[in-house]
Amino acid sequence: MKPIRSFEGFLAERVVKKKIPDKSRANFLVKETEKSFSFVRSLKADDENANSLVKLSYDLIMELIRAKMILEGLSASGQGAHEAEVAYLRTLGFSENVIQFANQLRYFRNRIMYYGKFMDKQYAENVLAFTKKIYPKLKEMI
Repeated sequence: MKPIRSFEGFLAERVVKKKIPDKSRANFLVKETEKSFSFVRSLKADDENANSLVKLSYDLIMELIRAKMILEGLSASGQGAHEAEVAYLRTLGFSENVIQFANQLRYFRNRIMYYGKFMDKQYAENVLAFTKKIYPKLKEMI
């Protein structure tokens, strides 16, 4: 897995574009993540629900990042959009460890969705702990 490039690179390549901020859409995404987070944090990871937990956690983290970007008048689309959103964590001041774990989560979520990868209880527990740690920090920034 390649390390995440700079967010500025995604802007230069026009994967990320400047738009008019949309407070209504950002608020909608935040509300959706509140419901998802409530559900995810109630789960106990096991081998049976590992893939679902990974996908749900990834989606709610990305929705919060998108909400923040939308409020800042930014939108990622096309090839590399999810990678750009992960790179945005650097702009928000998150540590490289957080960024690299989020990138790994992006990578494994894609493996689940497109290649039939099965995750295990241990990884799902790590993702759950990460989600519980990053969610409040991201939400506070919005």
